[in-house]
Amino acid sequence: MFSSLMGFTAVAVLLTVSPGPDFAVVLRTSLGSGRRAALCSALGIAAGCVVWGLAGAVGLTAMLSASRTAYDALRVAGALYLMWLGFQALRSARRRTPGGERPEGAGPEGAGPESGIADAGRQSPLRAFRTGLLTNVLNPKVGVVYMSLLPQFIPHGAPVVATTLLLVAVHVLLGLLWLGGIALAVHRARALFQRPRVRRRLDQATGGVLLALGAAVGVETAR
Repeated sequence: MFSSLMGFTAVAVLLTVSPGPDFAVVLRTSLGSGRRAALCSALGIAAGCVVWGLAGAVGLTAMLSASRTAYDALRVAGALYLMWLGFQALRSARRRTPGGERPEGAGPEGAGPESGIADAGRQSPLRAFRTGLLTNVLNPKVGVVYMSLLPQFIPHGAPVVATTLLLVAVHVLLGLLWLGGIALAVHRARALFQRPRVRRRLDQATGGVLLALGAAVGVETAR
């Protein structure tokens, strides 16, 4: 069991740090809504992994992978959701065009610096959690990866459900450490990231990434 756990941990680290929708969502949430909301989005992503882990443990993922129609429908929903998030990021960047920016640190009616960077796209912690959750739950690849990868690290004779949940817990913990670290790193460098021009470029970059990821999933599903 120990060797299987170590082997899975090594693979899970590579899966966790690979750039993808989770990274883009947490980065954008941290930039636009602050540390607390970003940590909540990371918790939502972790909760999505737990949902897929539970589904895999009871065999629902196998049923999903066996039904091409259900799999494609979920992928299309996930692609549209990613593209919507990307559109929101680009719309936020457009609001930060030089002609429409307030001076740095100037909020409405003499409010403090943080009011000057708030916008309509700012998320509450609950909304950020929901965004992270939907990002993962609407990504069937997570379930398929769990279904194909986890059995390879379950020792012969070990309880399948309990071991599956243990491996999922390892992946969730690694994800929280990685995404939480991103949120905290962005928060520490907030003086740089709150500059309107920097924020605009980062919104454009994350929006473009999310749109590209969603479009790629959509094209792949249409084939």
